[in-house]
Amino acid sequence: MVIVVGMVFFISCSQKSQEQTVEKTDFVDPYIGSGGHGHVFVGANVPFGAVQLGPSNVVQGWDWCSGYHYSDSILLGFSHTHLSGTGIGDLGDVLMMPVSGDYNPGNFSENPYDWKALYSHDKESVSPGYYSVRIDRFKVDAELTASERVGFQKYNYSGEGNSKLILDLNYGIGWDKLVKADISQVGKNSIQGLRYSTGWSKDHRVFFYTEFSKEIIKFEIIDFSEEKGKATAIIEFEGNGELLVKTAISPVDNDGAKTNMTEIDHWDFELAKSEAEKKWNTQLVKINVETKNDVKKTIFYTSLYHTMFAPSLFNDVNGDYRGTDKKVRKAPGFETYTTLSLWDTYRAAHPLFTIVQPERVNDFVNTMLAIYQQQGKLPVWHLMGSETNTMVGYHAVPVIADAYLKGFREFDAELAFEAMKSFALSDERGLDKIKEMGYIPAESEIESVAKALEYAIDDHCIAAMAKALGKTDDYELFMKRSKYYQQYFDTNRQFMRGKMSDGTWREPFNPIASSHREDDYCEGNAWQYTWLVPHDVEGLINLFGGDKPFITKLDSLFSIESILLEGASADITGLIGQYAHGNEPSHHVAYMYAYAGQQWKTAEKVRYIMNEFYTDQPDGIIGNEDCGQMSAWYVFSSLGFYPVHPAKGMYVFGSPLFDKAEINLPEGKKFTIESVNNSDENIYIQSIELNGQNYEKSYILHEDIVKGGNLKFTMGAEPNYEFGKAASVRPNSKI
Repeated sequence: MVIVVGMVFFISCSQKSQEQTVEKTDFVDPYIGSGGHGHVFVGANVPFGAVQLGPSNVVQGWDWCSGYHYSDSILLGFSHTHLSGTGIGDLGDVLMMPVSGDYNPGNFSENPYDWKALYSHDKESVSPGYYSVRIDRFKVDAELTASERVGFQKYNYSGEGNSKLILDLNYGIGWDKLVKADISQVGKNSIQGLRYSTGWSKDHRVFFYTEFSKEIIKFEIIDFSEEKGKATAIIEFEGNGELLVKTAISPVDNDGAKTNMTEIDHWDFELAKSEAEKKWNTQLVKINVETKNDVKKTIFYTSLYHTMFAPSLFNDVNGDYRGTDKKVRKAPGFETYTTLSLWDTYRAAHPLFTIVQPERVNDFVNTMLAIYQQQGKLPVWHLMGSETNTMVGYHAVPVIADAYLKGFREFDAELAFEAMKSFALSDERGLDKIKEMGYIPAESEIESVAKALEYAIDDHCIAAMAKALGKTDDYELFMKRSKYYQQYFDTNRQFMRGKMSDGTWREPFNPIASSHREDDYCEGNAWQYTWLVPHDVEGLINLFGGDKPFITKLDSLFSIESILLEGASADITGLIGQYAHGNEPSHHVAYMYAYAGQQWKTAEKVRYIMNEFYTDQPDGIIGNEDCGQMSAWYVFSSLGFYPVHPAKGMYVFGSPLFDKAEINLPEGKKFTIESVNNSDENIYIQSIELNGQNYEKSYILHEDIVKGGNLKFTMGAEPNYEFGKAASVRPNSKI
């Protein structure tokens, strides 16, 4: 008996020890979203790093926007920059490919990338901060890891002869095209160079410095033109075996790249890999979830992981960076970022950052204000020092307002307000018509409805900040403009519609119709855009005639036939009726039931979306991941709430997915979320307690979360129709 007890005790201790060694990175599967239309990056990086070192395929279409797609099996090499989840391809800078001693370059004009090789997922491995693959053609095992600005590669050559490495600057993803290149040997075991390209980012400049663990015995330029310069080199090393390669990149110059190499000032690959993994675990542990379902846990931590690919660092270790005006700026006193996918990320990713990345929020805002000073307006979709002007709205505004209203003050608030107001009062992209007529005539501007609805959201955020700053006149002006969405609501058809300059509705009209960038909507249709009023849901309810007709119409959105007409945008995915979860304008819509007193319907829809549109498979993200937004929706929703109005500081309750979640906040504070009787069947909130007290509201405030505390949901299989029903406990749009 004593022996049995001892054995039980030993097993228990052993299990406990094993549990303690499980890291959050063990629940991340970077392949999720690498298939289908997810477009996520697969490879080695660290949170918000400038380097995304990973495999690059031959780009075969839209689904290769990250340079890699799970369906592919042809490797061109390993590039040091990639985008993640975007709907446009770019980057792919500084591609390297290890080749065997018997490789000799052919005629690139007839057979470009003649070093390409087959690979198999069976011989591929990826985890946060690490990637490896076997390249059978050249008998090389390749491993990758990274720091913020340095890519670290480990090659093991097992073929005969010397080791060779291709360095190619021609390769670019999607729209990216080489403009100018240079590669030169600068030491016995070092090279440096530059790559200028144009594409989505019109003037993209990357400088690099590379060190090898072996001395170079032959350095040869194998692709050169007077027009573009030295574009491809082959570098040879004595013998086979291990070759370590470190490459630092910089937006400033080669000296900056060389200085950035100090991030990895050793040749211990395993140490660098461990440090990268530690950086991921440090961030992922900010939220601890408890559930018996490991699949859901994997989806959660992979989602949280995906929220930290962008924005990405855009300065050297000394703080220097290249501004949007292409001038080199000396250390401004904050970290500078790029990859600002604001049309997507203003909705949930940036609100999430105010909870789990508070140390970065001021830097994000200061980056945007610096861009304003350099290019004359706030960023729209900023990429590698260039303004792409992609998508609609001026969505730096809600990010800045949200930060200020939540107490982030390490930026110039007056400059911020000036920048916000300046954009709103400009004349670009239909804003002249907003000032002149109160709406954008459909015949004068494509995507007129989408633009104006997004502008109204932004204007509401300007009004909120104006009120906080005591600017009464500005508050009144922008509150008035935030109501301009009403101009597009056809009370007879009950849809947001294109409106002509004479006040008539654009005809013909089909609420399901959508053509990419050729109509009144942006990547959507009237069914989807009619709900894009997250800043004034009560006002939208009134346009429908009250709670009952509003809910009837909202029910119809989710129940109408899921059809797409010819020419519809490829971004309209994840359909439930005409609700399209694969695109961002729909992300808040399921939560709107709570504003009309039927929170239980929000619970139904949100649970369904989480279960059906997020899986642990390569196609497990229903649409473009969009630099963290698709994942941020899941992170928030699985915790049990979501920021419908992104700058309101109010989170509307949905249906918590986990038994327990703990958010680790600064200064040792914790916010714990418990879900009693939670299950796949028990999706409805029966009651809530906040810090031990009965809580009847169907929302929670940001201030209640960040000061720490305990939120307790009691769940059930049947709706509690009274929860959130009374007008006094519903979420609201007041500022």
